[in-house]
Amino acid sequence: MKYVLVNSIIFIFTLILMLLGIEGILRIKNSDMKNYNIEMWKYAKELKVNSNNLELGHEHKNSAQATLQSVVIRTNNFGLRGPDINEKSENKRRILFLGSSATLGWGVKEEETMTSLLDEKLGENVEVLNAGIGNYNTSRYTELFFTKLEILHPTDIVIHYFLNDVEILKANSGNWFLRNSELAVTLWDLINRINYKSFSIEDYYNNLYEKDSKGFNLMLNSLDKLSNYAKKNNINIYFVMTPDIHDITNYKFKNIHNIMKEIAIERNFTYIDLLDSFENKYKSSELWVMKTDPHPNKKAHEIMADAIYPYLINNNLNN
Repeated sequence: MKYVLVNSIIFIFTLILMLLGIEGILRIKNSDMKNYNIEMWKYAKELKVNSNNLELGHEHKNSAQATLQSVVIRTNNFGLRGPDINEKSENKRRILFLGSSATLGWGVKEEETMTSLLDEKLGENVEVLNAGIGNYNTSRYTELFFTKLEILHPTDIVIHYFLNDVEILKANSGNWFLRNSELAVTLWDLINRINYKSFSIEDYYNNLYEKDSKGFNLMLNSLDKLSNYAKKNNINIYFVMTPDIHDITNYKFKNIHNIMKEIAIERNFTYIDLLDSFENKYKSSELWVMKTDPHPNKKAHEIMADAIYPYLINNNLNN
């Protein structure tokens, strides 16, 4: 019995040492900041905080900064990407971008994001704010606006919409190991890859846009809230349909763009489709942040800014 106990203790101790060794090796390997999943994990740890509002799940920390995927991301006093701002704008126009990680500019320097480029293009009388937060959907960034950002009183709101903004997202802080271990994150990612090996992204997206799906109707309700607010407060809303750039040559989701165009126009949003600016003009890999990360890169942000700019400047001239 004594030997069994001793052997069990030795085994457990050896196992712990082995796991700690693997954890250390992974941290050294991932120090090059090229592992997308690990960098997103760091993003959650360093720049996000669990929200008391369950509809949000998480928020950006205010006045925080982290280097992620070799790019510095800073948040201001309102949790937006960029420098601190006043509650009341001194400019004639304040344009607020709502969206997720593509809006945030994941993997792109702050000054190279579309919001910064548009801020520069539109001149000193216009202020462009970036409220993009990773792992957000339409319900979340709409809730963020009404609970945290309405006090900024934007004159214009840009809904920077991506195909998966219709997903249902659950608030989940993860277990202790997933919050603190790169090994746990790596194993979790491996399990997910195995589970989704036969996964069809086309079928997945099409199912999300079934008119009786919960996520689809939550998205519609959120857009209705923004539409009603815009009418009441005389605010311009632009709905920017952003394509999935995994494969921009053989694009399979035009039907979803058509669905969202109809929805946007019904709500009196100015509809802007970015697909025409990308399709058959570039190789998909030219637009990715990294080979393993198809978020829009610097070039893609320039393309998006150039496509959106004429709509914003025309509105400015008409005011």
